[in-house]
Formats: sequence, structure tokens, C-alpha cells
Amino acid sequence: MRVLTDRRPVVPTSHGQVRGTVEGDLVVFRGIPFAAPPVGDLRFAAPQPPREWADVLDASAFGPIPAQAEVPSSAVAPPPNPPDDGRGCLTANVWTSDLSGRRPVMVWIYGGGYLAGSSADPGYDGAALAEEVVVVTFNYRVGAEGFGQLAGAPANRGLLDQVAALKWVRDNAAAFGGDPEQVTIFGQSAGAGAVAALLAMPRAAGLFQRAIAQSVPGTFVSPELAADVLATIEAKAGGTETAALTAAVDKLDLREYVDRWGTFAYGVSPYAPVVDGDVLPATPWQALRDGASRDVELIVGHTRDEFRKMLAGRGLRGRVTAEMAADALAALAPDAEACRAAFPEATPEELYELVHSDWLFRMPSAHLARDHTGRTFCYEFVLEAPGNGGALGACHGADVALTFGNLTGPLAEKMLGPQPNAELIAVSAAMRAAWTAFARGEGPGWGEFGETGTTWVIDADPIVRSYPEQASANLWAGHDFPCLPLREGSLS
Repeated sequence: MRVLTDRRPVVPTSHGQVRGTVEGDLVVFRGIPFAAPPVGDLRFAAPQPPREWADVLDASAFGPIPAQAEVPSSAVAPPPNPPDDGRGCLTANVWTSDLSGRRPVMVWIYGGGYLAGSSADPGYDGAALAEEVVVVTFNYRVGAEGFGQLAGAPANRGLLDQVAALKWVRDNAAAFGGDPEQVTIFGQSAGAGAVAALLAMPRAAGLFQRAIAQSVPGTFVSPELAADVLATIEAKAGGTETAALTAAVDKLDLREYVDRWGTFAYGVSPYAPVVDGDVLPATPWQALRDGASRDVELIVGHTRDEFRKMLAGRGLRGRVTAEMAADALAALAPDAEACRAAFPEATPEELYELVHSDWLFRMPSAHLARDHTGRTFCYEFVLEAPGNGGALGACHGADVALTFGNLTGPLAEKMLGPQPNAELIAVSAAMRAAWTAFARGEGPGWGEFGETGTTWVIDADPIVRSYPEQASANLWAGHDFPCLPLREGSLS
């Protein structure tokens, strides 16, 4: 392998040569442009091809992160921003163990509420997964640049960035030892929402053969709602300058706009994919029911206690009243009284957390598994994260560090504690083995979801059983997670 003999190997790509670095048994390439810098006239445009470069590009460092704000209620700050040397933020990174091989490729799409996130996050280091597959991560535009609905600009520019990145993978995977005909996309939270959107997008057809969606958010919005949200943010910002827009988001309280934005105001981010009829013709659930991506194999799942981290981030642990629970049930549950009856022993706080978990992530994920007409595998992550004294349970994002095998570092410690124990190490190995086997086309190691609801329940001792959240699934059976509208009579 060239990996062992050349300490700074050079690889040709479709736009020029890149020089990587050897890190252990891997070659790593960072900051490779897959599209032109989205600045100036391209700031709100669809991604354009990058310029070709004549000299060998040094691909030893991540490119700059996209402009972004903090995620409300998440306590996760944007990572440090590497300096921009002109290549822009739309860059890709590759971890590979054999430049001459032909291994399956796994392409990660980060989360962050569609308003934050970066492939430079150390939690997304692909080294552990790259022992079995080629790993690609990349940046896409977030916030107003990626998902703001602007007159005269294409909708869903962040999703179009993802399509551009996947086309780059198709055209260049072989140069890094990857197989362009065995591509698996995987993502968590907003990244899982992007995976779901890509399953529904004609522009993405044929660019991947498998998909893994971890905690799919159910928020997809109409152009009218998206335009009203952006107009509100612009009014607070006093214009469209990036720093002002992101600062305005940091101070935005969605719940102040329930009268205009309806249930969307109960979410955690002011941005979401827009069902515009072009880039995204329909919600993922509708598109999958109509047969979209039926030839794509899918793993989809969620954590058990999805909303608990948000509850803690909002300072509501131990403070949820009966009135707050009643309001949440009335706004979000398909049938508030049926929900109370299904969980008669639940406290107000437990009901509040449950209905938010179901509406935001659990039932959108379960319905994606139900509605996909191709091979589908389901999981639920129930291992309680030991960080924060175990107070967060099996919360949103607790599975990400285990997916990558990156069990140390600031974000991992927030969830998992300062020192990963043998249990966490074993579960992480099991998850990575399942994900990479799936990427190789071998299946993840448990049965299809099908009519029996077969589910891999990920705990200290993972088991396969029927879907654990069937009580919630029964309540939500008739709900199809429609495109969220701007309420009639609202002014944009």
C-alpha cells in the first residue's frame, strides 16, 4: 500500500491533485473543495464547481466552517473556525486505509438544527470507521445561507450542497480507494433530516445505494412559512449581513410566534428543509410512500429519551407544570386525551418530554421506517449516557460518539463522562460493526422492520425485539408529518 511508503501521498481529483497525510495506518485528506466558495454573488446561489488548481493542494487541514449560530437549548458552541485561504467552506475530508483498494464509502452529514455544524468537529473524525470503509465528511451551508427562503434564490441550498458533495464522491471515490457504486450516506438529527430529504430528491437519485438516518426530525416547511421565518430574523437583524442574522437567531424565541408558525414554533431551530416542489418535491414520508428510493436500503432509528437534553438545556428539568404539559399535548399530540390514557402513570414532566420526543424525532423516524418501500432496518438506542451523572438518559445525540468510536473529547465527555467504560467501548464496537457491515451490503445483523416491527435495541447487551415504542406508534399511526404551513391570515 502507498500508505506505508509515502508519508505525504498525492492523489488526483477531478479538479486537481491533493496531498494528504499519513496518520497511523490511514491516509487522511482534509479541506478538499467540492464547490466554489459561496461568497459574493454565490452566497445565496446553488453550489458551483470549484476552480481547477494547477499546483498540488495541501489537504492537511480542515477548511473554514460555514457561517452559523449556536443551536438554541443545546449548549453546543460552534467549533473554532480555521482561517480561509480562499478555498471556501464547501470542502470534503477523506479517511482511507488503502488508496489502491475498492472499499465501500460512508458519507457523513452532520446535524445542528440546520443552523450549525461542521465537518471539522473532532467528534466526526473518521479514523475508527475507516478501518473497514472509506469515510467522507463534508461541510454544507446552514442557517440563512443554507435554508433561508429568499425570493429569487433556489430553496434548500444546504441540500444542494450535499448533492454537490455526493457528486464529488461519485467522481472521485476511486482515487481514494473507494467504490463509487457502494456509497452509504449517514447522518444524525438535522443530518438525518437531510438523509430523509435526499431519499426524496430526484437530484440525489443514484448517488448513494444505502442510507442511515439517526433521529430524523419531523419538521419540513412550506415556502411561505420559511419566508416568514427569514423575514422575521431579518427584521431583528436589521438586514441580511451574516453576522447580524446569526446573532438574531441566537436571541430568537420561537414560542413567541406560535400564532403565525403553529407547531413549528415548538421546535428547536428556525430553519428546516423547504418543500418547494422543485429541489424537494414532497415530504420524505410522502415521497417514500410513493416509491421514491425503493432501491435504497435504509437503517433508521432514534434514541429513547430524545428530548431530555433539550429539556435540560432550557432549564426545565423539575419545573414542568401540569399546564405546560397540557399545552404541549394540545399542540403536538394527535389526540391529547388518548396520549394521557396511554401513559396513565406519567407525570406532567414525563408527558411533556414524551410528546416532544415523539413529535420531534421518535415518530418521524418510526414513520420513515414504516413508509419506506425498500429494505428497511430499525433500531432504538436505549443505553443511558453516563455523563452529567446519568441525568440525560438515552438522550438526543448520545449515539453519535459511539457511531464514530470517538469516546473522548469535550462533546463526548458531556454525554459519556470523562473516561469511557468497557460497556461504552463494547457498544460502540457493535454499532460500528453493524453500520460498516450494512455499508458493505451484508445487512446490519438483524431482521428487516417489516410488519413485525423487528428492532435492534441498543443497550449494554443489545437485543432484537419488536418495536419498543409501539404505544406511541399506535397514537401517531394516522399522522403523516405534513409540510408545516404558515398559519392562514399571517403576514410575512
